[in-house]
Amino acid sequence: MSKRRVIIFDTTLRDGEQAPGFSMNTDEKIQLALQLERLGVDVMEAGFPISSPGDFEAVTRVAKVIKNSGVAGLCRANEKDISVGWDALQHAVRPRIHTFIATSDIHLQHKLKKTREEALEIAVKAVKFARNLCDDVEFSAEDAMRSDVDYLCQVVEAVIAAGANTVNLPDTVGYKMPFEIDKVISEVINRVPNVDKARISVHCHNDLGLSVANSLMAVNAGASQIECTINGIGERAGNCSLEEVVMGLTVRKDVFDDIEIGVKTNEIYRASKMLTTITGVGVQPNKAIVGKNAFAHEAGIHQDGMLKNRTTYEIMTPESVGYPSTSLVLGKHSGRHAFVQRIKDLGYEIENDAMQSAFDEFKILADKKKEVFDEDIESIIFNQAKDEQFAYVMESVNILSGDTAIPTATIKLADKDGNEFVDASTGDGPVDAVMKAIERIAGVGGKLKSYQIKALTAGKDAQGEVVLSAEFEECGYDVRGRGSDTDVVVASAKAYLDALNKYVLRNESRDVIKTEKGI
Repeated sequence: MSKRRVIIFDTTLRDGEQAPGFSMNTDEKIQLALQLERLGVDVMEAGFPISSPGDFEAVTRVAKVIKNSGVAGLCRANEKDISVGWDALQHAVRPRIHTFIATSDIHLQHKLKKTREEALEIAVKAVKFARNLCDDVEFSAEDAMRSDVDYLCQVVEAVIAAGANTVNLPDTVGYKMPFEIDKVISEVINRVPNVDKARISVHCHNDLGLSVANSLMAVNAGASQIECTINGIGERAGNCSLEEVVMGLTVRKDVFDDIEIGVKTNEIYRASKMLTTITGVGVQPNKAIVGKNAFAHEAGIHQDGMLKNRTTYEIMTPESVGYPSTSLVLGKHSGRHAFVQRIKDLGYEIENDAMQSAFDEFKILADKKKEVFDEDIESIIFNQAKDEQFAYVMESVNILSGDTAIPTATIKLADKDGNEFVDASTGDGPVDAVMKAIERIAGVGGKLKSYQIKALTAGKDAQGEVVLSAEFEECGYDVRGRGSDTDVVVASAKAYLDALNKYVLRNESRDVIKTEKGI
């Protein structure tokens, strides 16, 4: 029996990154894109090119570096968006323009102020324009799962006739039950006369915790592309989790016996770990497939069964998803060759200058602690990536604190032009003092919203990692920052500066867009 190929379309770099606290700079996106390529995703959506100069640059660079996966860029259904998207994508080996417009009456009436006929005309015109630029065009009917099925079939037929190779039917707000997804996909496949000329895709959100179940049901009904993200990150409650849906198809081959996918499952854990390192946002311990408890067994009866036969309580092996059994330890006597090789083993690629800088930082860290673990090395790589884009960089932190002293912090920062600034502040504690000193130099007031600290590895000499969120100048949104150091107060300073840098750069990016649009 011939197999039906299901395309895995990863949108971690676009939809995933849109979630608050998950933004990535260009170099971080490149690192993750290279890992997605190793993972074997068929298509990766690198960003929304017109949304900002930074996103345009990221899509352009990803398009140039990726050779074995398709690279997509999201564009609204208008010629300007699509033209800018093509400018960013044109250097890709396998470019895809992904254009969209909403089709549900809720969106048409309240958001777009358009009639069904107007939306259909816009969709067809956009697909035709995109197809004149690119051979691979995907159209998404936003909020398809809350759209009238008769109208949805009409739209699908029209955009396929206009040249769409893939038609995506998103459950944009995670509203549908699995049996309802089955009905919609089946109706579209059975009623649209030219449906065999395109792939039917699904993009399920997780608002009711059903995104993976809905995606698997859609495949069972005939869909041949799943849109998903690493760790299930994305807007609101997130997207369909790549690792869960892929392992669902892989482990249950008895159910999906006619399906084949190209994902290399032993790269899943490395992709998950890289994402958490870049964003500073971990997964819950009981997260399916990649959580730290996913292959842990504590109950005595479970342990007894595992000792007798692993299949009693494990339906997949840790090795099948690349879960590490050991962690290589480097130390102060380790050479550059071993360090470079470990970075490659972890899945990162760094330019020569950045590699030397990372090695220098590794040596400094190795002098502070006896053993440098993978988590420490990933932290060093993360610091190298985020230093490429900054408003200020940390030069030094000095703290005076104690049970009888007034906590005081002196901070030295440097801006993009190399100008140095020194200021000091007191606070309720050393962490409060360093944050206030940073605010004084930047001239930006902030409010700490959340603060978490954890040890990256075991041992008294472990690096402390701080992940925090802050709101600056009552901007109305939280910005996440991350920093690590053997001194937790210094780690806090790095994390707060990371958040402030993101806020400043985001404002600068918006100013550029306003200038370009003449606003």
